[in-house]
Amino acid sequence: MNLEVKLAGRTFKNPVTTASGTFGSGAEYEEFVDLSALGAVTTKGVANVPWEGNPTPRIAETYGGMLNAVGLQNPGIELFCQRDIPHLKEKNASIIVNVCGRTVEDYVEVVERLADEPVDLLEINVSCPNVKAGGIAFGQNPDALYEITKAIKAKAKQPIVMKLSPNVTDITEMAKAAEAGGSDVLSLINTITGMKIDIHRRKFILANQTGGLSGPAIKPVAVRMIYQVHKACSLPIIGMGGVMTGEDAIELMMAGATMVAVGTANFHNPRATMEVLQGIKEYMERYQIEDINEIIGCM
Repeated sequence: MNLEVKLAGRTFKNPVTTASGTFGSGAEYEEFVDLSALGAVTTKGVANVPWEGNPTPRIAETYGGMLNAVGLQNPGIELFCQRDIPHLKEKNASIIVNVCGRTVEDYVEVVERLADEPVDLLEINVSCPNVKAGGIAFGQNPDALYEITKAIKAKAKQPIVMKLSPNVTDITEMAKAAEAGGSDVLSLINTITGMKIDIHRRKFILANQTGGLSGPAIKPVAVRMIYQVHKACSLPIIGMGGVMTGEDAIELMMAGATMVAVGTANFHNPRATMEVLQGIKEYMERYQIEDINEIIGCM
């Protein structure tokens, strides 16, 4: 049984990774997960300087998922390189680093700092607000997405993965802009903007008012968008959005994902990634599939 998949010339032992922001950099999950057994560990977003994140409360449960407005709290690239990358390498994990920023220059600074680090892919979080363009996210304007992709690609030593926001009218327009800018891989979907109100106190549940909706509730949207992007572009896709089981992962792969990220599931089941991987193996055995690549984009 072959579980290996390839993304931008890099080989991963299986198609299961973690969704950025749900797994830290792996250390807090080691009691439950063999990091070396995963296809890769996708780290929490890292910026050029430490970010404090948003005020609390910044997490809320909702039907079929959760809302988060953590605000990409992170320790900054220097501490990340000194502490997290060596630890992941020690555990023999493949590494996908999620990069965030508020300006194009912020992103480029992080990418350049990572040039000589032993990481496999750079996932660029373009759902960050572009402070120089009035706060609209880089990933919600095709021209801005093209420009930031082009600027990062010019400086990146590792292949880049542009992480697309679903909060747009046409996801394929964004995918094509990222492809034209030089992206090597696409990842989708990021969270869908949502809101929750405490009707008894007449207050917003989240201090930020809005947050990103993730979990099983968004999986049908993820399947649809992955399918559309797979048809519209030639780039490989890391799929995410509501993956709780091996069967969920297979569904995203059939829609067009080469690799699949497990996110919200980690919060209520710290062994979720290992169980998803086992579920994929059981599905392949059941249907006598010898090579996982047979099902990618089969729809």
